[in-house]
Formats: sequence, structure tokens, C-alpha cells
Amino acid sequence: MGENTILSRLEGVKARFEEVGQLITDPSVIADMKRYVSLNREYKQLEPVVEAMDAYRDLLSNMESAKQMLAEEKDDELKEMAKEELELYQQQISPLEEDIKLLLLPKDPEDGKNAIVEIRAGTGGDEASIFAGDLYRMYAKFFEVNGWKSSATSFTEGTVGGYKEIIMNVSGEGVYGIMKYESGVHRVQRVPQTETQGRVHTSAATVAVLPEAEDFEIEVKQSDVRKDTYCSSGPGGQSVNTTYSAIRLTHIPTGIVVTCQDEKSQLKNLDKAMKELKTRLYNLEYQKRMDATSSKRKTMVSSGDRSAKIRTYNYPQGRVTDHRINLTLYNLQAIMNGDLKEIIEKLQMAENSERLKESGIQ
Repeated sequence: MGENTILSRLEGVKARFEEVGQLITDPSVIADMKRYVSLNREYKQLEPVVEAMDAYRDLLSNMESAKQMLAEEKDDELKEMAKEELELYQQQISPLEEDIKLLLLPKDPEDGKNAIVEIRAGTGGDEASIFAGDLYRMYAKFFEVNGWKSSATSFTEGTVGGYKEIIMNVSGEGVYGIMKYESGVHRVQRVPQTETQGRVHTSAATVAVLPEAEDFEIEVKQSDVRKDTYCSSGPGGQSVNTTYSAIRLTHIPTGIVVTCQDEKSQLKNLDKAMKELKTRLYNLEYQKRMDATSSKRKTMVSSGDRSAKIRTYNYPQGRVTDHRINLTLYNLQAIMNGDLKEIIEKLQMAENSERLKESGIQ
């Protein structure tokens, strides 16, 4: 990608950045919440690109000055200084151009959103439920490290521990853009607690990550929703509340059912359940877009395909393998304690590489 090409692209971005900056102060735009939120998100996404443009311009200007000094200066000491400066600038230009290429890639507008994360035990009976519980704890620690807030809105416990199913709301900066890489089938290979012969078994759990829908993005008719209330219960069957505070919502046209029982207040549970219902309805359309995009690619790191086998956790070997990028790490305990940073960074790099090839940005 030549200098002029980069600058011409960046000029277009800067013009749009200034335009959006004007629009978000316009009273008519502020009155239209859907448009205002969309433009505000775009402004935040364009800001680092404009900052990179300013740094790039400064670097090109400094390089030109150093070249001019090298060509015109008679003093040997000053020429040597100019030569050293030019070499330093030339070392900086290539990494900055690579950063700009990534910044110029179109952003998925969903990436900045909060997310709903659901973990379901798959094949493997009781051991699958125990593994689902292990994944839940792994993610809870990962959320904590990132400074995100999470709460389990509904769960069904396994008969000997763990969860048959657990659903969480996760909120924070760019949650979906990071957690989307976790969607798919996770396999575990280990000797189960219930195994008396010491044999290694393979079990699985499915993780689904959904971008949370904004209130204005989808409208749900109250006549399409059936509401049921029941007594909520805590871990181990203990009662959380003797009142009918837990909520079950059924969307009649689609058959989607959501429950929430993590608050003592029925109104708070209803609010959370309605937010999850909107998210699930929104994701029916979003998944269609994801499927259309992934069908155009030979490989896609974050396809959102829940049936894709994405990762294996092998306990006897202390190994974790991510099958999408053929990455194997021998630090299973650290990963199960929430250290997912390296895996997710490698997945992001692989996806960025795919997208750069597609975009034709050279």
C-alpha cells in the first residue's frame, strides 16, 4: 500500500470523522436515539484512525526534512545526524502502515456491544456438566481480569456438579468483539471424577455468544409474549425467594423461551428477561448475516457456528489446542484459571489477516 494510497484513504476517513462530529451535536440527531447511538459509535471507531493519520503525516514530514538535510547539508556531523534520524523514521513507517491497514478495515458494529454467553453441556453425561461448570469458572475469572461485570440469569445444575446449562449477561468495554471467538464446541479429554477404571474420556460443552440488542434495535409486541412467574431457587436447590419473583417469557411467534431468576425483584427479573428475549430475536437476523459472510470465506475464525469444534482441553498432556488456527499451548491450568489473552490475541491476528486479504488493502 503506497503512501499516496494510504493518505487518500485517510483523507476520506477524516472528512467523515469531522462530518459525524458535527452530526452528533445536531439537536434533530440527538432526538433520534437510534441514529445518535449509531453515529456516536462510529465517531469512537473513527477517532483512533484520525489519530494514526496525524502520526503518519508527522512521520512523513520528518522523513522529508531528514532527506532534505542529508541532500543539502555540508556539515558532516549534521549529515550523520540526519542519516540516523532518517533510519529511525524508516523503521517506524512500516509498523505504522500495518496498524493503519488494520484500522481501515470495516468494523463489525456488534463488536462494541455487551453479550449474552450461554454454556450447555453436550455429549458425555455427568462429566459434560462438570466441564460446563469448569468453563463457567474460566470465563468468570476472564471477565474479572478484564474488568467486566457478569451475572448468571438462569441455570440448570448437573446431577453431580457443574451445569447442564448456564446463561450469563456480560457487560463492559468491547465484550462481544472479544468473546465472539468462544462460540462453538469445546471438548475435554480427561479421566472423569465418575470413572473408576482410570480411563480418559472425551466430553463436550457448547458455548454460544450473542451480541446484546439495544432497546431501539428491535420491537417486541406485548401480545406476542406470554409471561409466567414462579419461585426462584439457588444452587443446591435452596430457595432464593419464597415469592414468585422468577420470570419465564415465551415469544409465541418463534417459540423462543427465556427465564431469569437472579434478582429478588420480579420487575428486575422481567427487565433482564425482556432484554435477553430481544437479544435472541435480534440474533436470528444477525446469525443470517454471519452465515452469509462465512459462506463466502474458506475459513472464518469467528463464524459464530455453534456446531464447529473449536478447542480441545487435554488434561493428561496439560495441553489446549485451538483447531481453527492450529494453535497448541501447554499451559492448561493457567487457561482454566481465565488466562485466555494469548489465545484470543492469536485468533484476532488470524482473522485480521483473513480480512486484509479479502479487502485488497496492500
